[in-house]
Amino acid sequence: MKTRVERKIGDGLFWIETGELAKQAHGSCLIGYNDNVVLCATTTAPCKPGADFFPLTCDYRERVAAAGKFPGGFLKREGRPGLKEVLTSRLIDRPIRPLFPKGFYNDVQVFANVLACDKLVDPDVVAMNGCSTCLQLSPLPFQGPLASVRIAYVDDAFIPFPTVEQLESSELDLVVSGNMESVLMIEGFAREMPEPKMFEAIMTAHKYVREICELQLELVEKIAPEKMTFEPLNTKPLYDALMKGYYDEFRAAKKTVGKLARAAACDAVKEKARQALVVETPEGSEEPNFFAPEYFEVAFNDFVERVVRDIILSQERLDGRGIKEVRPIECRVDVLPRVHGSALFQRGETQALITVTLGTSKDEQRVEGLFDEYTKRFMLDYNFPPYSVGECKPYRGVGRREYGHGALAERSVKPVLPDQEEFPYSIRVISDILESNGSSSMATVCGATLGLMAAGVPITNPVAGISIGLVKEEDGRWITITDIMGDEDHYGDMDFKVAGTQNGVTGIQLDLKTNGISKDIIAQTLKQAREARIGILRKMLAAAPRPADDVSQYAPRLLRTNIDPDKIGLLIGPGGKTIRGIQELTGASIEVNNDGIVTVAAADQAGAEAAMKEIEKLTATVEIGKTYEGVVTSIQNFGAFIEILPGRDGLCHISELSDEYVDNIQGFCKIGDKFEVKVIAIDDQNRIKLSRRAVLKERGESDRPEGAEEREYEERERQDDYREERRERPQRQRRRPRDDF
Repeated sequence: MKTRVERKIGDGLFWIETGELAKQAHGSCLIGYNDNVVLCATTTAPCKPGADFFPLTCDYRERVAAAGKFPGGFLKREGRPGLKEVLTSRLIDRPIRPLFPKGFYNDVQVFANVLACDKLVDPDVVAMNGCSTCLQLSPLPFQGPLASVRIAYVDDAFIPFPTVEQLESSELDLVVSGNMESVLMIEGFAREMPEPKMFEAIMTAHKYVREICELQLELVEKIAPEKMTFEPLNTKPLYDALMKGYYDEFRAAKKTVGKLARAAACDAVKEKARQALVVETPEGSEEPNFFAPEYFEVAFNDFVERVVRDIILSQERLDGRGIKEVRPIECRVDVLPRVHGSALFQRGETQALITVTLGTSKDEQRVEGLFDEYTKRFMLDYNFPPYSVGECKPYRGVGRREYGHGALAERSVKPVLPDQEEFPYSIRVISDILESNGSSSMATVCGATLGLMAAGVPITNPVAGISIGLVKEEDGRWITITDIMGDEDHYGDMDFKVAGTQNGVTGIQLDLKTNGISKDIIAQTLKQAREARIGILRKMLAAAPRPADDVSQYAPRLLRTNIDPDKIGLLIGPGGKTIRGIQELTGASIEVNNDGIVTVAAADQAGAEAAMKEIEKLTATVEIGKTYEGVVTSIQNFGAFIEILPGRDGLCHISELSDEYVDNIQGFCKIGDKFEVKVIAIDDQNRIKLSRRAVLKERGESDRPEGAEEREYEERERQDDYREERRERPQRQRRRPRDDF
């Protein structure tokens, strides 16, 4: 039987249904916001033998048929998930994962399929709520409810579930997930929003989160699903033995300087404990063996977590730093030849090598999906090869983590890029992580800023990023730490990344391993992150105080102009003849948009300027009072016709040709002569009147064109010869009278 609940949230109706579709799934629901409809379902399978991690898989799919569209390309069906689908799958996963009990290792899959899209509101956040709901309706021990909301900030007001149009003018795009008491996940991007305003946005979002949680609980109470029982593996005897016999030794090993040396020291203690404590289960024995090999990895992981957390709570840190201290930073620019821009950013044992490439509008990335197709002129790609963490394993393409870190860095840097009118280049940044020990995504943000400045991109402000960690105990104690290392991230409770400028936040991302954080922790994190960010910005500006004055000599030279759209056909010419001729003449590449924007790209400045000059000649509008260099195209007794722009000529009357008297115009000039002339009038019939005499007067010059006297003499000789010939020619015979008929 179908069960439905609904509530008005923001400007739309939020509703959830269950009991009719996908009934063989372990939990399913149909969820919607107005005409956006998403089907969410979850299934589970028993734990695999020897599993020591939670194998949760979240998949989000957008079928473009939901928006009444066909897929692009030759194959008219969807293939592998696109970037948007991958990023949304990560958004679904991150708040769900910490709400399963520790030690639960069953296979769990959550699937969200967009069935209908109104092309007004993005259905991704709707899907996030549906995935939480179907987990609560399943037998799984999911500790919900969990809800998510997107918030925009337009005209000094926060808007839940904003439309795509509202997001375009918004200063904020923020997604917040949480339960009734606290916040579980944050991902947002802003235009240098001050920390107090960002905190207000998060708290406003959490108000709507509670409303959606109440709606989910209303549905769950009506269904009353039966939940499975779960008992975690009993590792307490082995854990107690580790704490008693190896705590001090392992704590000392964990404070070894250097990531690889620390790992080697810890492995030595681990192997020593294994040899001493692990006992094989006798064959045929039915008594539980709490010191069996399968217990050791789980118990030892809990033991390591306790040691690391105790070190942090004592404010010692693994590498001896203070709680708010950032690791040593090294910044360099122009580290690679030939590329358009490069930089190296190192913070502790995390190292990012940045490469910047500049291109034309042809290099923009086309993006299609449920909404209208658009292009991206800024792309940031993040690569994380295995050698960056000393591992030896296959590297088969880009994974979800790399997509996520690249998108976070890209959207954190994008707000400071110049407008396309000011800087018409397409920009691609590549971040290769060569060494990693914590927060390589924020190292990418810092390195990308340096690389862009090295490439001569006139960014409005430099951007830096930092990650803040957390250890929160059940007794209420908590502590936040700046610039977390890998172990502090893995065994701590929080990875809170904040990127921004000196003015405010541009990117924010929160991942938790606990069941939520309070507003006090959020406020402290934002304050601590700003302090660290300002210090990092000082180090970066010492290496690159400002963007380079010009782009690299190896980058294409771009010039841009606007022409009257009615003259696009004139520029292109019949069959593209005119524009091809300019390109062949100058060696430049010319792109023309339908709105009249013309972009010229060339290997050097001279070629670009030459092409631009030809374009301006061809498309320029004749202006009264402006001086042009023209070519004589026709000569009449009353004056000369001079072409001042392609296809546009005017009459320079004989009286306006010179400041001296011109007796014979054929002797004064010839077809092909070049003159500088001034437009003195344009009549009602669009006829142009020119004056060479006005140009001479402005310059204080008085001269006759070179060769004019010789041409006048030759012309007089020709006229004299002609008259003499006429006198000598015999008289024509008188015409005979016409015969009568």
